[in-house]
Amino acid sequence: MLKRALIYGKFRTNGIYGSFENGTRWSRLMSMYPPHYAEPIFKKDSQNMEKYELAKLSHVPIKAALNSSSDTIFNAELKQKMLAYIVKCGNSRLARELLTKTFEQIKRAQIERKHLVKQDNGHAICIDAEKLLIQAIENSRPLLQLSSIKRGGVKYQVPVPLTSKKSYFYAMKWILDAAKEKDRKISLSSKLAWEILDAAHGQGRVIKKKNDLHRLCENNRAYAHYRWS
Repeated sequence: MLKRALIYGKFRTNGIYGSFENGTRWSRLMSMYPPHYAEPIFKKDSQNMEKYELAKLSHVPIKAALNSSSDTIFNAELKQKMLAYIVKCGNSRLARELLTKTFEQIKRAQIERKHLVKQDNGHAICIDAEKLLIQAIENSRPLLQLSSIKRGGVKYQVPVPLTSKKSYFYAMKWILDAAKEKDRKISLSSKLAWEILDAAHGQGRVIKKKNDLHRLCENNRAYAHYRWS
């Protein structure tokens, strides 16, 4: 077996494949693409690269883009993630309908507000529901969280910075949880629309929850050095 692996330049150890050519390279078992395949570039901003950078990719095999990979405003990354968090029991069609109704109610509410205010201030009101969703998520993102660390037989609540991925997860989870906690007689799309509008304008339960968490982290800043000790 080892002889055959050495002939073909590949071997397997603990569920991982390795390769001898061009140095040691590793890829997970059952991986669809070898490790030398480049990631697809589907975003328009990323495609504005210099000529020599594009020349490097001209002779490199590229992985196929996922079905969800798109640069259109209708398939924005944050919107797709929010949709994935709404889905229950694999019913993605119902989740899409709920999010569409949510955007419709957000736009109706913003247009009503725009007509009620004076003409001078009407242009300042955003009626784009997708922009408001992104603004709400950005406003709700926590930067720190408390982690329980044991030192000398005592557990301390130590403030720890969050990764970008986790902070976006908490923001969307809090918005959905706040909508679900409201009156059950009201539809989820209505509750979610008002939570998104509140968070986009820097108010509501989610913003209060984020500020309370930051305040606790600020109070426990004396234990921050336990992260490294």
